[in-house]
Amino acid sequence: MSHTGTGHRARTTLIAALAGSLAFTLAACSNSKHDGSGKNGRVTITVNDEPPATAIPAHQQFLDDVAAFEKRHPDIDIVPHEGQMDPSTFAARLAGGQLENVFYTYFTDPAGLIARHQAADITSYLSAFPTVAQIKPALMKIYSDSGGHVYGLPQGNYSLGLVYNRTLFQRAGLDPNTPPTTWAEVRADAAKIAALGAGIVGYGDYSKSNTGGWHFTAEIDSLGGDVARQTESGTWTADFNNDKGKQILRQLHDMRWTDNSMGARQLLEWKDLLQMMGAGKLGMYIASSDNIPTIVSQYKGKAADYGLGPIPGGVATLGGGAGFMFNPKDTPAQIKAGLTWLTYMYDNPDKSVSDIIRNAAAKQAVGLPEPDLWTGTAEQKFLAENKAHANVPTRNFQPFVDAAPKITVKIEAPQAQKIYAVLDTVMAAVLTNERADIDRLLADAERQVNTILSTAH
Repeated sequence: MSHTGTGHRARTTLIAALAGSLAFTLAACSNSKHDGSGKNGRVTITVNDEPPATAIPAHQQFLDDVAAFEKRHPDIDIVPHEGQMDPSTFAARLAGGQLENVFYTYFTDPAGLIARHQAADITSYLSAFPTVAQIKPALMKIYSDSGGHVYGLPQGNYSLGLVYNRTLFQRAGLDPNTPPTTWAEVRADAAKIAALGAGIVGYGDYSKSNTGGWHFTAEIDSLGGDVARQTESGTWTADFNNDKGKQILRQLHDMRWTDNSMGARQLLEWKDLLQMMGAGKLGMYIASSDNIPTIVSQYKGKAADYGLGPIPGGVATLGGGAGFMFNPKDTPAQIKAGLTWLTYMYDNPDKSVSDIIRNAAAKQAVGLPEPDLWTGTAEQKFLAENKAHANVPTRNFQPFVDAAPKITVKIEAPQAQKIYAVLDTVMAAVLTNERADIDRLLADAERQVNTILSTAH
């Protein structure tokens, strides 16, 4: 981190404030000229998901896409906003008229937003946008209500598998092309990897900053369980204080304290396992495929060292992703303009292929098995181009790809982050206290999670 003098910071702050004031004035003038009604022949929409200026290639690509879109659609003006979804400020921004016309959401958001009437129904507009029919039905369902009305479009998705170090597998006498597919195999392989010594950890897991609860959820899912389930009446209840929850925690406890295959350093959060993997000190952990290019680019790992297998247990895996919804105050013209933007920028099979070529030229990761957005011929074309321009070792992901059709993908429960915070304490106790009382920990967490779920809509 660099440090500058107080005078420099003051001048920078003043310039930024003046620039922000000018930008606000120009935006106000633009919005007063183009009210979004479409009556004057032009429609202005605000959208978010603009990358920060510090992310230079991605930021410039986004601006290039906006310019290309406006050239193709001269009757639509795009006003981009930096950032994505902030659940803590969403309601206030909506009430105050500050929410974008087309706004970014995570897969955990649509159900609640639809129930609270905080997103516009776009069903009647979709017939004019045929590419939408090529999106996977399971992803469209996330943005739909029980009656089939649609309120948004997905942009991308991911699911969790097992990231592992192929080099350490070989050194430990394991087959790097055959990662473990059961939790018993994970335990056995982790012990062999840890036996290499030199501070090498066989299996890593999280227990801090909500990441521990996230992984506990994924591990429960892998056995066919749920952290929370919805009852017939529509309410939600905790569902982890059972044999599956105890199985996961007892295995982690035994790997940590009996096998010594998880290392003495605990209370780990997201970046810690990536750093350990990049340093060649970790055998395997649960993650999505996009962790691998991050390990390479940020933590100095070698792409050829890493493989991706299915999540152990193989019944279900925790997935996620994002997409866009529409402000309930949008005019029909703004909804049409927003759909025109989305089906150009994100939900566009042809552009998804051209983006592969562009990303390869910019030396961004190409060839990952996800996102997996399309069906039919669109999917076939995307996969072919993704393979043709790959700059990551796609053969190392084949175990994940081969198993994916057999594994159900689940999305997070309501109030997921609050639930994860509670379950962090369970994971932390098991991994830092050899005498942790698993039954009591689960019972206490169950009561807390049920209190959280009682407020879920």
